[in-house]
Amino acid sequence: MKLLATTLGKATGVLTLVVVVIAAVLNYFDDPDPVKYISMAEDVKTLEENFRQQNKSCFILGASGETGKVLLQDLLERNIFSKITLIGRRQLTFEGKAYENLVQEVVDFEKLDDYAASFQGHDVGYCCLGTTRAKAGAEGFVRVDHDYVLKSAELAKAGGCTQFHLESSRGADKTSNFLYLKVKGQVEADIEALGFDRYAIYRPGVLLVDRQESRPAEWMTRKFFAAFSSVCQSSMSIPIELVAKAMVTNTLLQPDQKTEILENKAIAALGKSAGK
Repeated sequence: MKLLATTLGKATGVLTLVVVVIAAVLNYFDDPDPVKYISMAEDVKTLEENFRQQNKSCFILGASGETGKVLLQDLLERNIFSKITLIGRRQLTFEGKAYENLVQEVVDFEKLDDYAASFQGHDVGYCCLGTTRAKAGAEGFVRVDHDYVLKSAELAKAGGCTQFHLESSRGADKTSNFLYLKVKGQVEADIEALGFDRYAIYRPGVLLVDRQESRPAEWMTRKFFAAFSSVCQSSMSIPIELVAKAMVTNTLLQPDQKTEILENKAIAALGKSAGK
C-alpha cells in the first residue's frame, strides 16, 4: 500500500508538470469565449421563485448516472418543480426526506411504446442517459445513446413536454468518423427535428468526478484534467457539479433561439453564475 501511495503521488506530480508545459498548446484548441452571462447570483432566487409559481413538472432520464445524480440533488435543493419523475430501467433507492415525494417510473427501454404514459404530463425533460462502447459494445452504445434517447424524446414531445435538455459531449458531430461523436451529434440533430419549444444541448468536456469504482486509466485522466484546469480556463474538462447547475439555471432563462448549444466554457460560466 505504501508503495502504491508513493507511486500515485509521483504520478500526480509528473502529471502536474506535464500539464503546465502543454497548457498553452492545448489552449489553442479551446472553445471560443462564451456569451458573457450577467451575474445572476442575486437574481437567481427571483428567477427560481417565479418559475416555482408556475407549478411545472419535470422528468429525468439517467438519474442513476454521475450527472443525473447531481442534477437530481440540485433540483431538490432548489425546489423549482412541483413534481419530479425519474424514468429508468430500475427502481432507485434513496435515503432522506428530500427524496420522499419523487415519482419513479420503471420502463423497458426496448419496448418504450408500451410506457408512453410514463412520459405524459411533464413540462421539462432532462436527459443524462448514456453508456459507453466499452460497457455495451458498439451496437449497444448506439441503441442506448441514440435509439433510447430519441424515442424517449419523441414520447415526451407527444406527451406535452415543451422544454428538453440534453447532456451530449464536446466534439459531437453527426459527420464525425468516430462512433461516439457521430452518435452524439446524430441524436442532437434528430431531437432538434422534433420541434420542442425549447431545446438545450450541453457539450461538456471530460467530467471531473470521483467515481466510487475507478480504473487506473480513469483516475489518471481525471487527475490530468483537474491539474490542467487549475492552470488555465479550459474547454477540455469541467466539474460535474457545474454541468448540473448549468442545466437547472438554464431552465429558468428565456433565450432568443429555440435551440441552443452550450459548449464547455459556456456551461462552466452559466453554472458559476448561479452562485451557491
